[in-house]
Amino acid sequence: MPPFSLRQHRPLAFFIAARGAATLAYQMAGVAVGWQIYGLTHRALDLGLVGLVQFIPSLLLTLYVGHLADRHDRRRIVSFALLAEAAALAGLAATTLLHGGSRETILLFVLAIGIGRAFEYSTMLALVPSLAESEILPQAIAASSGVKQAATIIGPVLGGFLYLAGPAAVYGISFLLFLFAAVTILCIRIRRIPPSREPISLQTVFAGIGFIRSRPVLLGAISLDLFAVLLGGATALLPIYARDILLTGPEGLGLLRGAPAVGALVASLYLARNPLRQKVGRVMFAAVALFGAMTVVFALSRSILLSFAALAILGWADMISIVIRASLIQLETPDEMRGRVSAVNAIFVSSSNELGEFESGLTAAWFGAVPAALIGGIGTLVVVLIWIRLFPDLLRRERLQGG
Repeated sequence: MPPFSLRQHRPLAFFIAARGAATLAYQMAGVAVGWQIYGLTHRALDLGLVGLVQFIPSLLLTLYVGHLADRHDRRRIVSFALLAEAAALAGLAATTLLHGGSRETILLFVLAIGIGRAFEYSTMLALVPSLAESEILPQAIAASSGVKQAATIIGPVLGGFLYLAGPAAVYGISFLLFLFAAVTILCIRIRRIPPSREPISLQTVFAGIGFIRSRPVLLGAISLDLFAVLLGGATALLPIYARDILLTGPEGLGLLRGAPAVGALVASLYLARNPLRQKVGRVMFAAVALFGAMTVVFALSRSILLSFAALAILGWADMISIVIRASLIQLETPDEMRGRVSAVNAIFVSSSNELGEFESGLTAAWFGAVPAALIGGIGTLVVVLIWIRLFPDLLRRERLQGG
């Protein structure tokens, strides 16, 4: 097989550029929102609320979005969603400049961003297989994830330093990046069999759930990620760690937020050239266990260097798990079902990320930041042990394609 190259796959290159720009914007805005809202209230619970208000639209809308993605042009859905997120960032910039911002105003615009992401995320996942042949799909996913992680590294650092000029500066540049991503997605040209326009019903909307339930390997992989990251979502506590424990400023917060992406980028670059070919089930469980162990190390760290290293290794392990899960989902799902299956996966991902942020913020409000992160890391390790017993077929899975 010839080496994988984006120059030979122009639609995929356009997609990756758009995804990178959108991720950069989202990560920059995340630093600004976290630092601004914690600076206003100094309450850990409010950091958790940022995750919760993003999770609610995902929970309510994503299954319907999956149905739309299987019936309509996925490029247009993604583009309109990115424009909605851009508008929310423009609103955040304007209100911050005019009124300085308030907790309620910030959460309202974060909710709007969450609505846009509910339409964007699962549709974007379903779009990838239309841009790459099945033989190179794992490498395409790894390459796309690599650019996403590079943006996740640069975004928080850039957002942290730009915050020195004020949160409005961060929101304004994020708006421009979302705008660029929306236009770039529309420039993609793909060939796709026209989707069937079956009438919408509860059966068609929930078909993705039935499909996943009928395949224990997919159910195990998706649910493992859900509960592991839900419990191990220590990144929501980074503003507290940066300000109160590691005694650093917004630029330090940016470095810490970018640390997981450093490890993830290393993993994705390797997997883009060297796709996993055997023992993928065991590798996935080992990666999630390492994720939990590094969360424990981060929880106990009082050094910014050790914290950065723990978060980087955590990100490396998470990327291994992400590529395996995403490849299994896309390779085992027919195209006419990809929107709905990706929607179910998106709900699980949103649950683990945004709801995990709320769980971390709530636990930190009850017990303190350090115990909350420690409980999450230990909980992740317990989940791995339980899932090994519940999903032995996933543990024994040898290859990404064909069992």
